[in-house]
Amino acid sequence: MPTTRQWLLNAHPRGRPVRLDDFRLVTADIPSPGDGQMLLATRYLGFDPAQKGWMENIADYVAPMAMGDVMRGSAISEVVASRHPDFMPGDWVVGTTGWIEHHVADGSGIEKISTTLPPTAMLSILGITGLTAWCGLFKRGCPLPGDTVLVSGAAGATGSVVGQLARIAGARVVGIAGGAEKCRWLVEDAGFDAAIDYRAGSLAEQIAAQCPDGADVVFDNVGGRILDAMLGHLANGARAVICGGISRNVNGGLPIGPTNYFNLVFRRASMAGFIVLDWANEFPAIRARLEGLVRDGRLTYREDIQHGFENAPATLMRLFTGQNRGKQLLKL
Repeated sequence: MPTTRQWLLNAHPRGRPVRLDDFRLVTADIPSPGDGQMLLATRYLGFDPAQKGWMENIADYVAPMAMGDVMRGSAISEVVASRHPDFMPGDWVVGTTGWIEHHVADGSGIEKISTTLPPTAMLSILGITGLTAWCGLFKRGCPLPGDTVLVSGAAGATGSVVGQLARIAGARVVGIAGGAEKCRWLVEDAGFDAAIDYRAGSLAEQIAAQCPDGADVVFDNVGGRILDAMLGHLANGARAVICGGISRNVNGGLPIGPTNYFNLVFRRASMAGFIVLDWANEFPAIRARLEGLVRDGRLTYREDIQHGFENAPATLMRLFTGQNRGKQLLKL
């Protein structure tokens, strides 16, 4: 019987960064699809910071992961054999199939890829990344023309889309990123009005200089001291959107609570978190809007594609060291 490889969860990385030995590579037989099933061959894996929370079982909006489970993750696959009436060999599909080279599926949670963009877009700009940016910004941030929108993790896959969407909505956009190269990309390619390098000098002073009247919308992907600095520079009636906390993925544990939270009172502001899955019924319409903006040249996105199934754990870890440029993907 032919075999396939899969990465299993080997440890729960609670209170510490992800390590290579948190995963275990094993070989398994490839089963034949039965009636109503199909055999998928994974072509690309997608990576998100949220995967660490899934490994830790901190995120209660998804089922907990047990030791020995196939590592959970999104993937683009090709149908190589099918006994399912709705899928044919050669179809490309997307779904949360996990870190596995071959997978038998019954179609649940699997979607055919239908886009004029490259198929990898379904893991990036048209996937959870782009959908998260859209829903977080417009459902929670509600930017108005003339607003100042301040985005942390701005050079990341989600943050870069948030800033561009805010600019399209008529806002002035300031991004926070790590390093001069990322800041140049934000301004020169992604169209941000200004970029702040948090590694260069006082973050609070830089925010004050770029947002002299405060930020009307704060979109945070980082947490910790960066969120704290942003909350110290809110405009009256500001909306703070909590999307992610990548600082906790690096340092371990939950993000440190902001000492500037009481500025929400002084500025009559609000702060809210969200889970993008709450708007799943709107995903097709949002994808159509995002695809149109890309094709019109008003929205750009980057994909960082690594290679080799054996490199899946190291590819995930790139997210937490700032190595990735755009959406992190792995080509098998």
